[in-house]
Amino acid sequence: MRLFIHALGASAGGGLTYLRNIVPHLAAQPDIEVSVLAGKSAGAAFPSASNLQLQASGMEERGPLSRFLWEQREIPKLIRRTGADVLLSAGNFALWNSPVPQILLSRNSLYTSADFSRDLRRRGDYRLWADTRLKGFLARKSIHRAQLTVAPSEAFARELRAWSGHDVVALHHGFDREFFLQDGMALPLSIMEKLKKTESAVRLLFVSHYNYYRNFETLLRAVALLKERRPSSKIRLVLTCELAPGTNPGSYRTSEASALLRELQIAEDVVQLGTIPYPLLHHVYRSCDIYVTPAYTETFAHPLVEAMACGLPIVASDLAVHREITDGAALFFERFSSADIANKVTRLLDSPSLQSDLREKGLRRAGSFSWKDHVERLLERARSLVGNDVGKAARDRG
Repeated sequence: MRLFIHALGASAGGGLTYLRNIVPHLAAQPDIEVSVLAGKSAGAAFPSASNLQLQASGMEERGPLSRFLWEQREIPKLIRRTGADVLLSAGNFALWNSPVPQILLSRNSLYTSADFSRDLRRRGDYRLWADTRLKGFLARKSIHRAQLTVAPSEAFARELRAWSGHDVVALHHGFDREFFLQDGMALPLSIMEKLKKTESAVRLLFVSHYNYYRNFETLLRAVALLKERRPSSKIRLVLTCELAPGTNPGSYRTSEASALLRELQIAEDVVQLGTIPYPLLHHVYRSCDIYVTPAYTETFAHPLVEAMACGLPIVASDLAVHREITDGAALFFERFSSADIANKVTRLLDSPSLQSDLREKGLRRAGSFSWKDHVERLLERARSLVGNDVGKAARDRG
């Protein structure tokens, strides 16, 4: 079987993590030929294999509408040229007239999130609000254009079904614990020095670029509350980003978060590591004590699995997807309540037995995720489309 992966939209965050993990497993399949259309940031991480071809486009720097129109016109030509049997569209948007059966990976909850829409209006970011509405329209139409739509969790699949009125299949993303925890290189000296300064403190960790939907401001207010409630304890929040303009993907403005650091007088309590390369992330997890995520919308949340695999107890916002992924290995708080975050962190700090229980449950739960299994199930779905009536209709259109 020949598989064409359209992944121009996977340039950062979970999309990039997804590609970096599935492509090596696909390349290891002796009966599969894979062509990948991806940006430079993704392609640089792929293995060299005889059955793997990278397609260049030069379009990753274009605006979303310009790129979308180019994709609709040019990608069908690339698919025919490679002789592909199935198209895997990995970036939320389908080809309107794919010449082969198409599997759509839909993994962006911003298009369905009322909280995100309200947040953008509150911040006065109407340009991003309009952009999200347009992309949401295209993403919903895309679900109807694909022969199969796959979501990374059952919680998000339910959301997509209600939103689109169309069937959506849930297929958990995977995790390779041995690959993630391999020693590799050490952290850069500058990062190690920042972490060393926090050795006597309780270190809370949040792994994310800065963006609005990860709800940084609620977490920062919780740090101030913890500092007030536990004056005898040193608590530090470790971030894998910087709250400064131009240091994060996308157009998200960091001004509100930066102002909070000064207003709440917690600048010294928040350790901004900046972006950490994926192969080095496990060092950061292992240097911290508790993983905290205040995200108000999510589709899978890879850092939760990474944190569980590293033995960190988790405090997470009360989202259906967070409960699904952690499966009993976390404490949950109301997603916009800084006080509730502080309450749950305090409860965890005051109970070593609870910490131990969550660690053990998390380690077991992390072991249930597998990229190998994910790829095998994805290929089963792809093979089922080849040769059936749906596949024939798609090829006849092409």
